[in-house]
Order: sequence, then structure tokens, then C-alpha cells
Amino acid sequence: MENKINKNDPDGMKELIIGGDVYKTRLTKKYERRQKWTKPDKNQVISFIPGTVREVFVREGDMVKADDKLMVLEAMKMMNTIYAPVSGKIKSVLVKAGDRTPKGTLMIVIE
Repeated sequence: MENKINKNDPDGMKELIIGGDVYKTRLTKKYERRQKWTKPDKNQVISFIPGTVREVFVREGDMVKADDKLMVLEAMKMMNTIYAPVSGKIKSVLVKAGDRTPKGTLMIVIE
């Protein structure tokens, strides 16, 4: 079932439809200003946590298969091995060993 929010009623209430059930509610300003969810692009490798790039195993132009090792990201005193989400050719590597990356940083793009 699809969840959706219908337009405002004259009294400022909105209809919220969840699993076919209809609810009337007022949305908070924080909720209305939130960043809208978008479907992730499987060809982009984005840091899921702030950390430091320790090692990069691929270069631009390399061919990779799904689940090949791409890099090691140290975060919270743990070494996290990042694997290729899809098979393809490395279009760009935007980080190098020693780079500190905040959460949400685009690190590698696969074609």
C-alpha cells in the first residue's frame, strides 16, 4: 500500500493515508522543512558514517564486479571495508588515502 499526504483542508488539517487508513493531522514546521527522501543511486558509493579513508583498491577505469573490495574506511576505531554495490567500470574516485570524509560524502562513482 502507498502512503501519502493529501492537500490541506481549509482548517489547516492534512489527510495522511497509511495502508489505506485515513487520518487528519497538522504537520510540524520541522516535518515540512525536512529533506525529502530520494531513491539512492546504486552506482554511487557514499560514506555512511564520518571517517578516514585508509586504503583505496581501485582507480578510474578499473572494472569491478559486485562485492569487489573498493576501499577501507576507518570510523569509530573500526576498519570498514567498502564493497562495490554493482558491477561496472569505475568512473571516478573522489577520495584518496588519508582523506577525512563526513557522512554523506560521494567517494566513488561506478558506470
